[in-house]
Amino acid sequence: MNPDRLNRFARHIVLPEVGAVGQARLAASHIVLVGMGGIGSPALQYLAGAGIGRLTLIDDDVVEASNLQRQTIYTEADIGQHKATAAAAWAARFDPALTVTPHIVRITRANAASLIAGANVVLDGCDNFATRLTVSDACVAAGIPLTSAALGRFQGQVANFAGHRAGHACYRCFVGDAFDAEDCDTCADMGVLGAMVGMVGAFGAMAAMRVLLEGVSTLGDPQWGQLHVLDGLKPGLRTMRIAKDAKCGGCGEAS
Repeated sequence: MNPDRLNRFARHIVLPEVGAVGQARLAASHIVLVGMGGIGSPALQYLAGAGIGRLTLIDDDVVEASNLQRQTIYTEADIGQHKATAAAAWAARFDPALTVTPHIVRITRANAASLIAGANVVLDGCDNFATRLTVSDACVAAGIPLTSAALGRFQGQVANFAGHRAGHACYRCFVGDAFDAEDCDTCADMGVLGAMVGMVGAFGAMAAMRVLLEGVSTLGDPQWGQLHVLDGLKPGLRTMRIAKDAKCGGCGEAS
């Protein structure tokens, strides 16, 4: 790193849990973010701030006024623009040294493999189960770790999955096959506290960094299959382990 980059990431480098080797790993990494909404916005802010060298942003939606309460990278000037494009523009202003590629498209079974190709980890913050399961299956098939971050009202869930590894669960092991349908509750239906979304997005960014730092720093414990459940009302945090399903259609014997 040149002196400017060393100074920018000095607070990471002095952490024994990250260090210079860990920061170099982050700079050489590629993360794909699926969904640039409430979770994707704060996740992008902290991943860009961490110096993740390459970021791919996937979203086919446009910015609306109702997004501004929680999707903190957008302003009124972005209303009507595609989120992926506006998010990439934010990242370019924040750190021009990063490589950021927006894709204005909905991820599907037909295009998932090409969209996530070459990623070190995929962070999924989308808003429906069908897409989440599509992303999970694609990650297992490609051998790419998945960070899943989700929330509803005041509860958030974050976990790292490695269904492509022997003995480890995938996201489909967690939710099963019943949620492949498009219909699900949305923030518009249920409401959502903006600060809660920020907590979950930031937690998801840290979980993704744990994956990237595996084997090079003490922070690099991905905690595979451990579902962290955040309660924003109490507040509180509890963790449960997701077991691998031998009959899972995504990563089990039936896949």
